[in-house]
Amino acid sequence: MALKEILPGRLGLGTAPLGNMFRAVPDEEARATVEAAWDHGVRYYDTAPFYGAGLAEERLGQVLAARPRDSYVLSSKVGRVVLDEPETGVPELGEKSGLFAHGNPNRVLHAWTAEATERSVEDSLKRLGTDRLDIVWVHDIAQDFHGDAWLGRFEEARTGAFRVLSRLRDEGVIRAWGLGVNRTEPVELTLALDEPRPDGFLLAGRYTLLDHGHALQRLLPMAQEQGVEMVVGGPYGSGALAGGAHYEYRQAPPEIVARVGKLRALAAKHGVGIKAAALRFALAHPVAAAVVPGATRPDRVAEDSAALAENIPAAFWHELREKGLVSPAAPLPHGA
Repeated sequence: MALKEILPGRLGLGTAPLGNMFRAVPDEEARATVEAAWDHGVRYYDTAPFYGAGLAEERLGQVLAARPRDSYVLSSKVGRVVLDEPETGVPELGEKSGLFAHGNPNRVLHAWTAEATERSVEDSLKRLGTDRLDIVWVHDIAQDFHGDAWLGRFEEARTGAFRVLSRLRDEGVIRAWGLGVNRTEPVELTLALDEPRPDGFLLAGRYTLLDHGHALQRLLPMAQEQGVEMVVGGPYGSGALAGGAHYEYRQAPPEIVARVGKLRALAAKHGVGIKAAALRFALAHPVAAAVVPGATRPDRVAEDSAALAENIPAAFWHELREKGLVSPAAPLPHGA
């Protein structure tokens, strides 16, 4: 099923920050953030066991438990099983080391087998306190976590998670499945398979104002040709576009800081909010079904909601193109 037929709107809430990404978020702040998203009309919520070793799912479920299940769409991910035992060492997370150092202390098993996938779904349902997931993403089978070993993880998922999720979709247990990754190559490889067939993908950080050229070369044309749609994660580049210090979950390098400065200056010239520009850029591609920025403060959710409704003059997009701040192949609003 097409994602646009499932998703209730173009703005969702990404819950990685609710898993205590980068910092320890107080429970009351996490709850207030989810409630603010609801109050602003957000009805799509994306989460994962990996986010704080189940913490994000637990926090999200506590708020959504008071809402009718048919009134929102929920996606989670498979690939990590949260164990009922403490982590005694330092988790090996490739480029993302220390990302959830403030999350739950549980050990997390990284596995994309059929058995692990079924257990992961069952455990997510328990933490979320719900009877079903609408969409399930196969999480992080890419180079940023596994380096040169990523193809082995992909094959494990192809013969395990992909087949389980295809069956669950065909049985009506879930409505759609796909990949949730920070790199384009695993999605490209999946779209090149004869079977199983994903319904969409969540691509984090690879279709933003700061980084989109690579996705436009091969992945997005393939997806458009096959009718496979995309949820855009990380539209602010881990916060760099929204005034944060991080890019790709690390301290933003000088070249990114300089690029952000140029984008912000141009936005200011046209009286445009940088968040509005980031969200509208991501959604301008025909493959994009929704965008899911993360947040841990209620006021950030309010900003995101207002940004999506902001009027952006065509002149901004035209000058963005003229100054070479976006790829010539990137679709822009107003046909710029």
